[in-house]
Amino acid sequence: MKIAMWSGPRNLSTAMMYSFAARGDCAAWDEPFYAPYLAATGMDHPLAEEIVAAHEADPEKVAARCAGPIPDGKKHFYMKHMPHHMLPGFPLDWAKGCVNVHLIRHPARVIASYAAKRGRVTLEDIGFPQQLRLWQALPGPVVDSADIRRNPREMLQKICTEIGLDFTESMLHWPPGPRPYDGVWARHWYGAVHASTGFAEAEGPLPELPAELAPLLAQALPIYEEMRAQALAG
Repeated sequence: MKIAMWSGPRNLSTAMMYSFAARGDCAAWDEPFYAPYLAATGMDHPLAEEIVAAHEADPEKVAARCAGPIPDGKKHFYMKHMPHHMLPGFPLDWAKGCVNVHLIRHPARVIASYAAKRGRVTLEDIGFPQQLRLWQALPGPVVDSADIRRNPREMLQKICTEIGLDFTESMLHWPPGPRPYDGVWARHWYGAVHASTGFAEAEGPLPELPAELAPLLAQALPIYEEMRAQALAG
């Protein structure tokens, strides 16, 4: 099985990648289209030049690998994707051969977390419109990361049942530290998950955003609410 997990930034996406890789039967690929996205847009992201130099930046070649054999002799292939990386003209036919899952998070939490890591944040940066379009084009289960954090075992069981994969207890824990399949951007973004050995506890109240970010929240919230209404019950 090939699993394409679509998630915006500052979600539970890296922990989910570690969870599926911890099964032992899943190869993992971390944001395959990040380098092509940066190469095409010239976006000023942390470590951008290093990312483009270290990873395949041709979207056609990345798509061919997504559509190709499952690597490392594994039975399944878990691909962590970000919707905003899929620029117009980037190949997407490969995803029709995948089980597509859509991971969401309340935009107030996404905005607060993203702003803390990068400072400037736009609607395009956090990928809500792009995720809605992808979900409409590539239907599949919607999962709210808040539900996973509240009850990881129950939600992972539900995800596995929904996609036709056996759940294993090994998905709930992993050793601390980086992984060989991490992108080179991990040292900037993955500090918390590298310190983890499992899913973090449920989050508290929503963060209060500064006034200048209120319009961004107002744009993203209806998209989140539309997808949240279709999410697997937590």
